Amino acid sequence: MPRDVPLVSEQREYLVLTVQQARQIVQEWLAEIQLSNVTKLGLPEIDDRYHYWRVPLCANSGAKVGEVVIDAYTTEIMAAKTTRPELLTARLLKQDEAKAAAPVQSKREYILSSLRNSVGLGDSLHLLDDMPAESVDLIFTSPPYFNARPEYSEYEEYDEYLFKMRQIIRRCHRVLGDGRFFVINISPVLLRRSSRNQSSRRIAVPFDFHRIFIEEGYDFIDDIIWLKPEGAGWATGRGRRFAADRNPLQYKAVPVTEYVLVYRKHTDLLIDWFIRNYPDKKVIEESKVLDGYERTNVWKINPSTNSKHPAAFPQELAEKVVRYYSFKGDVVMDPFAGSGTVGAAASALGRRFILFDINPEYIDIIRAEISSWKDVNLNNVMWINCEPAETEKRQKQCSSSSYPP
Repeated sequence: MPRDVPLVSEQREYLVLTVQQARQIVQEWLAEIQLSNVTKLGLPEIDDRYHYWRVPLCANSGAKVGEVVIDAYTTEIMAAKTTRPELLTARLLKQDEAKAAAPVQSKREYILSSLRNSVGLGDSLHLLDDMPAESVDLIFTSPPYFNARPEYSEYEEYDEYLFKMRQIIRRCHRVLGDGRFFVINISPVLLRRSSRNQSSRRIAVPFDFHRIFIEEGYDFIDDIIWLKPEGAGWATGRGRRFAADRNPLQYKAVPVTEYVLVYRKHTDLLIDWFIRNYPDKKVIEESKVLDGYERTNVWKINPSTNSKHPAAFPQELAEKVVRYYSFKGDVVMDPFAGSGTVGAAASALGRRFILFDINPEYIDIIRAEISSWKDVNLNNVMWINCEPAETEKRQKQCSSSSYPP
């Protein structure tokens, strides 16, 4: 009898649609790690909250020894959520799990990134795929708002927006160095009411992003509050009705804060390891943060008022993040670069920059202003999918391509 109602996996347009497909992916993985003959598969289940397939792994006796988690959209086995082969082996052989669970200690070498200053036009989703793994030392960005202003929002559904952001956060995880930081400036979004008979709606975007970061292999470090002057929030219109009428139930706080959320790519390395093993001790000394640094998680900074981007954060904010979470000479990336504030801050503090944006108008702004940034040699800037800024020699370096391996 044919089905009238499509499966959830079909509605969501997953690549992994059926139990049989999930089993096949796991069986191939077990064959690769040489455990296919000593394990049995339990019944795969789809977790459509997080878009995962979960496949239980059992010993031949039937006892559960672990599970495999598959990304339903990509067919990728998610290593961070899947039981490690060493632990599976220990359980199958009834060995000491504590020893198997302990990370393997090996001599690690601090490898400096070879990337040069770069500006790329295009979707970060694709540009990130062309970058070498673990080639970026710090990511600082502010993602595009979801429908905050129609002129620069491209997402009709919130789930679609979150899915796109997850794909970029996942790719950033690959290019970010082990144990390095991803800092994101983000705030709730107010969806204005479409008529007087409807209520406005406020979406808690930062909390949905937090879940994505944790699921994609980052550790939560800090929640910094960017505090703006009191008058900055009145532009949203929130709170005006209560200010006029003062009726209970109408109260709405005027938003004068945004979040600066700090995450670190999961690692077994302590922060001290990066300081002890950095190849140039002089750079460590030169990178020390001077007096006057922010001592609490509340940063009072005036918003940007003269930017050509409709939602730019101030360069002061970017400079604080760059100074606190990177060394001089490090590579700082912004996958939603806008008018290039992160690049200007990075170059001002002796760091390199990687700037991506999908909007050619913002790339034009970067091209026009980059010559005024501190210590930027235009002859050494890599331009991806776009014309380079003019130099004295009018030298073109790269119109489209990818990074060297």
